[in-house]
Amino acid sequence: MLLSTNGLIIRQQSIGEADRVVSVLTRDRGVIRAFANGARRVKNKNMAATSLFSYSRLTLFHGRDKYTINDAESIQVFFDLRRDVERLSLSQYFCELCLCLAPQEEEAEAFLRLTLNCLHLLCVGKHPLSQIKAVYELRMLGMAGYMPDLVACSGCGAYESDVMFLSLLDGTLHCGRCQEQAPVSPALMLVKSVLAAMRHILYADLGKVFSFTLPDEAMKSLGSTVERFLLSQLDRSFQTLDFYHTVSLDP
Repeated sequence: MLLSTNGLIIRQQSIGEADRVVSVLTRDRGVIRAFANGARRVKNKNMAATSLFSYSRLTLFHGRDKYTINDAESIQVFFDLRRDVERLSLSQYFCELCLCLAPQEEEAEAFLRLTLNCLHLLCVGKHPLSQIKAVYELRMLGMAGYMPDLVACSGCGAYESDVMFLSLLDGTLHCGRCQEQAPVSPALMLVKSVLAAMRHILYADLGKVFSFTLPDEAMKSLGSTVERFLLSQLDRSFQTLDFYHTVSLDP
């Protein structure tokens, strides 16, 4: 069966002497794995469109148990990511996180829009990397079913206090008083500005998700908080994230 779709190449692997197998984040089928025969040959028409970070229009043959790319045409290739090792490593982490959280064989338009938007922002450089990273991580968690409950304190219903606490185990929120009375469990302290930013990331329309600012220290706190929550919820590490921290300019 032949089908057409648009997709972002989020992983590429070499097979044999000239073939390539790619993982593609598509709008209507989520993450799929597809073979691109001969795509590593310089003169192959599908070479650029099946490369990592290429957003492409694909014609696929869907066999019994695999996809094969018959034709590929680049819509946008994020070449600028390769000009800076910090941005490149962060975009590779986004791709690995996408492989972990995006659905397979089902609609994934929101995942694709978010990923394309964040790669674009990495290229243009108008937002701090820590902000782009925190937005991508927290929004991806929310879409994938790991959304923390940041509406109010789960104990007393308070919307905010000077300091709130986010449980790493179940993603619930506690004010300072309720946190003292809660069973001992790992939790992250959230100041008002960081909590407000996290609420915005989770609850704002996707087109407005980056419309917030924070002072540098608060932005760093947001980044570290979201990352710790993500790693706790997923209970795994990411090699690309570890590498990003080795090249990141943020302390």
